[in-house]
Amino acid sequence: MNVLLDHLADFREGFVGTVLLTLASGLLAMVLGVIIAGFRVSPVPPLRMFGTAWVTLFRNTPLTLLFLVAWFVVPVVFAPGLSPWMKALLALSFYTSAFVCEAVRSGINTVPMGQAEAARSLGMTFVQTLRLIVLPQATRTVVAPLSSIFIALTKNSAIAGAFSVTELFGWQKTMSDQGYAIAWIFLWVALGYLVITFSISGLFRLLERRLGVAR
Repeated sequence: MNVLLDHLADFREGFVGTVLLTLASGLLAMVLGVIIAGFRVSPVPPLRMFGTAWVTLFRNTPLTLLFLVAWFVVPVVFAPGLSPWMKALLALSFYTSAFVCEAVRSGINTVPMGQAEAARSLGMTFVQTLRLIVLPQATRTVVAPLSSIFIALTKNSAIAGAFSVTELFGWQKTMSDQGYAIAWIFLWVALGYLVITFSISGLFRLLERRLGVAR
């Protein structure tokens, strides 16, 4: 118990760091995932190839390896001077976007082809059809898979703590180095992650009810 009371400010900072990293990387992963899903169902072959390559690369690459690339390759080749937080954001977002893409693509595939054909017969472009007709209908079937993906993202963010990013796992490492009992440290860290994951789960359950998802 003392480890929390003596370092409550540090724990709060780590908890907020995990929440912010999860929110930011989740938002970016959602945007990228929807765009890449659009590429994967696009009638343009180069876009489909790019989408397939993106998903294959990031879904099958270990997340720890992506963190290493973000730390030691990206600053040298693309963007020198990136902060550790931005590197973690990129690694988590790109990795998670591949799973978001596949969830969205599966939802798109549940929409009857007749919907898209009717939209094209009215003169709508592919982008208009996807944005106005297909995606709104696909959303209902995508909500549940996205909940699991964002809960996994929260847990994956713990890797950032090993790369000098302020979050819950980083707080655990600091407290362990100071000699506190490991059982109490992991108890408080686990409770912190449970609060975040239960909040995500509750938010998506509320969203499911709002959208009228069949149970």
